[in-house]
Amino acid sequence: MEARLQEAKDSIRDVIDFPKEGIVFKDITTMLKDEKHLATLVETLYEQYKDKGITKVVGLESRGFILGTVLAYKLNAGFVPIRKPGKLPAATYSEKYTLEYGEDEIHIHQDALNEDDVILLHDDLLATGGTAAASIKLLAKCGVNKAFVNFLVELDFLKGRDKLNTNFEVDSLFHF
Repeated sequence: MEARLQEAKDSIRDVIDFPKEGIVFKDITTMLKDEKHLATLVETLYEQYKDKGITKVVGLESRGFILGTVLAYKLNAGFVPIRKPGKLPAATYSEKYTLEYGEDEIHIHQDALNEDDVILLHDDLLATGGTAAASIKLLAKCGVNKAFVNFLVELDFLKGRDKLNTNFEVDSLFHF
């Protein structure tokens, strides 16, 4: 499995100056389009969380939806999206967070989770930590007591993990 994970990691493409000058974007689409890499990712994450009692997988808009729904299916759990403003039709909790160029906001349905749920919070990337930290705050607003936080890719040099301020277990599959 380790060799297959390394092959999957090696398939992640660097896109220079995207989405703006000075940024090196880690493009996971090159990894996801390969059925062997996709299977490796799903099986690795499933094995990591299959015995944790996960009842809901929460995916962050939008790349967290890609593997989040597959993991929910494999783990026999429900899937809950965290979305940008105006995308969820019922009453929501919201959390604002700071970006390097301004502020953004994310939402979750108020009835999506409860204190009895065991959550797997999943996204593709941990960079500066703003979105992930806001997502963890949304879990608290829903009354969640137990969660696991997972990212496909973590950009260690940005120290986003330091902003998470959580007792939940945090793990990333690939580190750059």
